[in-house]
Amino acid sequence: MTTPMGSRLGFETGFLILEVGYSSDCDEALRGQIETITGNQLLSGEVHEVVDAVIIWWRDDDGDLVDELVDGLTYLADTGQIWVFTPKVGRPGHVEPSDIQDAAPTAGLSQTSSLSIAPDWSATRLVARKSSKR
Repeated sequence: MTTPMGSRLGFETGFLILEVGYSSDCDEALRGQIETITGNQLLSGEVHEVVDAVIIWWRDDDGDLVDELVDGLTYLADTGQIWVFTPKVGRPGHVEPSDIQDAAPTAGLSQTSSLSIAPDWSATRLVARKSSKR
């Protein structure tokens, strides 16, 4: 039996996850796996609590990625992570990996890993850079 792709994201039971950029092209099987792992529905819209992770479904024409990443940090726990899901090469809305690499440090994030997460989607993990003042 193969490991569900959602389990490769490091999510655990009880995690609260904010989902941004959901549309009809998103991978429903992956979303279902994440909800099964966490035991919670994905949050969207106005969130009034700290979340363990933010998932951003991001396409080439979605606007300014830095702004979206900074917005995501607003809700993120200190130990949280942001996953940017982007269409794979050859799919509509494909985002060059260099676009994420360029946006992350500007938003105060570091890229830690990338993986193929679904048939049409890749995932890039970003975490907040540690402050030297802690």
